[in-house]
Amino acid sequence: MTKLNPLLELRTGKRFGIPSYCTANELVIEAIFEQAKNFNDYVLIEGTSNQINQFGGYTGMTPADFRDYVFKIADKVNFQRDKIILGADHFGPLTWAKLNESEAMKNSCELVRLAVLAGFKKIHLDTSMKLADDSLNERLSSEIIAERGAVLLNECEKAYQELLRSNPEEIRPVYIIGSEVPIPGGTQEEDDKLQVTRVSDFENTLKIYKRKFDEHNLSDRWRDIIAVVVQPGVEFGDKDIHFYNRQAARELTDSLKKYPDLVFEGHSTDYQTPGKLREMAEDGIKILKVGPALTFALREGLFALRFMERELIPENQRANFIETLERVMLANPENWRKHYHGSELDKFLARKYSYSDRCRYYFSLPEIKSAINKLFANIDSVEIPAGMLRQFMPRQYKLVRDNLLDLKADSLVKNFVASCTEDYNYAVKVK
Repeated sequence: MTKLNPLLELRTGKRFGIPSYCTANELVIEAIFEQAKNFNDYVLIEGTSNQINQFGGYTGMTPADFRDYVFKIADKVNFQRDKIILGADHFGPLTWAKLNESEAMKNSCELVRLAVLAGFKKIHLDTSMKLADDSLNERLSSEIIAERGAVLLNECEKAYQELLRSNPEEIRPVYIIGSEVPIPGGTQEEDDKLQVTRVSDFENTLKIYKRKFDEHNLSDRWRDIIAVVVQPGVEFGDKDIHFYNRQAARELTDSLKKYPDLVFEGHSTDYQTPGKLREMAEDGIKILKVGPALTFALREGLFALRFMERELIPENQRANFIETLERVMLANPENWRKHYHGSELDKFLARKYSYSDRCRYYFSLPEIKSAINKLFANIDSVEIPAGMLRQFMPRQYKLVRDNLLDLKADSLVKNFVASCTEDYNYAVKVK
């Protein structure tokens, strides 16, 4: 018998919820896997169509490359490959929105095909964006969104049938639909108006998608739709966080009771409190996507090491990570210039401390990776005074003190990430 997709457990209640870690950062993924071994549970790792696609994305990886990359990290930390669920986030024409529909959808079909063939088992069919030949004066209709979504799902199904021919026990992918999609990486303006998805819009999405599936002879595949992306009232921007208000979302979350085979997927749950994340899972928002908060935590750890390096290492031997990151970001401003506004001081601070965390786009560059490696080597070459560790890493100090964490540079930094993932574990694992 073919093994069922573990995400189907969200329907039955056997799985209370699951974090969706949307990241391609090696240290972050290491930290996630290392902590996940404490639970012997599945880990959902996702990549966006901007990160990974047939042309490489900004990571330079195809879906198959991303799979191999994630598996290699898992092998390094002895995490079981069969406990990894690969997810495809915002897969559709997002990356090719400046092209006409025919070309953008051709690229999108190839992208989802490659994702399924590479073993991705959760596909977010996101067709919510306008393309070059869509009307500028009219809102993109739900009919068009659903039609394009059905086309993509049909391509996924053909790819899955191809997999079955070589492996009859291949796990079937599940799919996420919905057009209430926050901007990847957070809002760009602090005064963006945040509106919880209306019940009528949610139910209209289901109605139109189901009809489009019928029109494309995909009626049997409706059972593979496990979640709808909605806006439950959570978001973050450069400086602000919109925290979950379960009363404001009550009408939406109550409407889910009529659809026992569906859950909600919440995007941009970054920086929510553990209690708010728990409330979201209790209210049916059982897939909790997080991305920038993970690399934000990583940056916090790296900055703390840099502050200690300044005290411990001779000036001519320092990695100067903070200064190197600033120099590289100024020399290559394309990943932050449109997102950070205000005075020069405002932008200077945003490059370091913005919740949008645009500096994450630079962590894979050779100069930044080299600075991180040198920083780790410098810190590991000296003895960190306990009082200094307490000053710059108070949480990690306690763990080191109690012999629960190695006093090594990479372990200290990855524990910053673990503090973020612990919030999600509390939300979906602790009963």
